[in-house]
Amino acid sequence: MPTKIVVRNYRSAAAKWLAAAVWVFCGLTTAKASEKGPVAADPVAAICPVVYPLDENPSNKGYHYLFYGDAFFINEDGYLITAAHLMESFRDGGQLHVLVGLPSGQRRLLKAEVVATDWEHDVAVLRATPNPFEGGYRVAFLPLATDRLSPGKSVVSVSLRPSSLDEAYTFDEPLEDRSQGQVLSYQYTRTPNGREIELLLYSQRVIPGQSGSPVISEESGEVEGFIEGRWLHPTAIPFVTTTEQVDPSPGAAVRIHYAISLLQQNGIPWHATLEGTGLREAPVEKAKGFSGPTPLSLVAAPFPPQALFGGEILFDAKVDTRGRLTDVRVVQSQAPFLEEVLGAVETWSFLPARQDGRPVGSRIGIVFQFPQPFLPKLTARVHEYKETGTESKDRAALPLFTLEPEYPPTSIGEGSVILNEIVDREGHVTSLHVVRDLESLTAPTVAAVKQWKFAAGRRGGEDAESDVIVVVTFRRPAVASRTLPQANGRSCGVSMRGRCLFWQRP
Repeated sequence: MPTKIVVRNYRSAAAKWLAAAVWVFCGLTTAKASEKGPVAADPVAAICPVVYPLDENPSNKGYHYLFYGDAFFINEDGYLITAAHLMESFRDGGQLHVLVGLPSGQRRLLKAEVVATDWEHDVAVLRATPNPFEGGYRVAFLPLATDRLSPGKSVVSVSLRPSSLDEAYTFDEPLEDRSQGQVLSYQYTRTPNGREIELLLYSQRVIPGQSGSPVISEESGEVEGFIEGRWLHPTAIPFVTTTEQVDPSPGAAVRIHYAISLLQQNGIPWHATLEGTGLREAPVEKAKGFSGPTPLSLVAAPFPPQALFGGEILFDAKVDTRGRLTDVRVVQSQAPFLEEVLGAVETWSFLPARQDGRPVGSRIGIVFQFPQPFLPKLTARVHEYKETGTESKDRAALPLFTLEPEYPPTSIGEGSVILNEIVDREGHVTSLHVVRDLESLTAPTVAAVKQWKFAAGRRGGEDAESDVIVVVTFRRPAVASRTLPQANGRSCGVSMRGRCLFWQRP
């Protein structure tokens, strides 16, 4: 059965070219998908243990090997995704292999080339040689998710490991670990390389040997992330609001967003299932006019823990013809937010803009807003800017006036809302699409952003329609306490983490 590839219909004017763009971008045709291998009905067919053979000749048990973790196929060309830290043992030499299934149920060693790595976000792309999809192997691939699952949604983790880690042989049937859980929350943590990474936390304990295994949406069958086995210690879950009993050491998975970014940087196709309008309705050659870039995979940035007040970051960036974000110009920066924001946007990926059906480069505006995390607010928090880039032939639409959303007094949520706006040549917002929703915080965010004012973008020296990505990241407000200590006859008005942020007289 061919892979189902459809797209979300959120731009009526761009729905047709977007459908065709996804078809080309994901590298799929109906014939190719059905002839070389289907999307995995059972994820086990897509999963391969990552191993190193210890001898050159097999015994009656097959080859003796060391087991490191799992990888999974993401297309019919033999490419796989796994956790980069599994590659650390091979940095000084040694040929990596994967165990690929045969129709008989046995597994055979295939060499695996390391094609690309993102050490900061713990992602590696491998390629099995020869391509098992062109041989007599029992293999399939898994589609990758472009949307983030909401907390409470069901996920399944699937992994393969040898029955004995010390005496593992290729003729032995690997053990399958399959467990169902729920998405608990998304949490930022700092990797050993010093970069913030967003993890998906789910209600299942991770056991040794599961690194690199896929975590799959039970509803769509798409990979939401892969298991990050280095986070086996108890993890705090500050964002969980469920009343159900939660394992004190939940599973942690690297969001597949980071893998999609690495694949796009290296021009490697993958499969995706996007909901909405069917593809075959929209051949590329019939698309006319200009349509801006469409977000494919975006990740927000954490609210820096050392930040006592809010802030705002503005970028004017280019989305190139491969959908990568390039030439990021900092229009407004503010410490300590800039470093975290730059680390996030460098992983973003898009479907490129199109002119008469052809991919073209296009500039977009990017706004990261971190609302002041205090209650009560003395005045409405606004930001005003002067128009920039007036001499440039090409620039993005950028705000002249922004208003921070009010944090609802009944909310306990924190995290990010992401919006995609279209600003016309007059500087008016003509379309607003919620890319990432956050219960109780999306509505006040949209209400505030609707009051923003923009300077129009320019293309070829003329005012033109432009896209703007808005990311609003909330932190739970500090609340005034009457029990806090006094100093010189003054009491603390607002505190955060036990520290008084401003004093007031009684």
